[in-house]
Amino acid sequence: MDQADLTRRMEALEQRLAALEAAEAIRDLKARYAALVDRRYRRGGGVVEAGELDRLATEIAALFTADAVWDGGAGLGTCEGREAIHQRFRDPTLLFSWHYFVKPRIRVADDRAEARWDLLAPCTTRDGRPHWMAGVEDDAYRRVDGHWLHSLMKLSLVFMAPHDRGWVR
Repeated sequence: MDQADLTRRMEALEQRLAALEAAEAIRDLKARYAALVDRRYRRGGGVVEAGELDRLATEIAALFTADAVWDGGAGLGTCEGREAIHQRFRDPTLLFSWHYFVKPRIRVADDRAEARWDLLAPCTTRDGRPHWMAGVEDDAYRRVDGHWLHSLMKLSLVFMAPHDRGWVR
């Protein structure tokens, strides 16, 4: 193996390692997002007090680029920009939720990435009824100052079904 071949192999390994590290950082980002969103609710149900809610909304918004889009679909609405995202998370639409993001398919290209996540979230609607929510989330990410942030989060709901009746029609 000559020096040029060794150099090419090392560069290829460095690119593969960078992509793996980026994918892992994106998994961590998504886990942090889910944990913060769910911490807006008390364990027995109900929204945390206003000061804590504002603090959590600030932390959630910081996980997004300044020009990010959060799109919850027809049921949850859309907001653009970090400040609008902050305001959105200060006003929970539920009394409880617990997000499970699974089966990530992450594609990294330099300082940008895309991912698709399946979502399952047991939740309690404002009328106090427990539901199962399932959907698919398509996300885009950008690396800003060395940190991965959401630049787009788009939820496509598969079903929102009352817990006691399940999702079968």
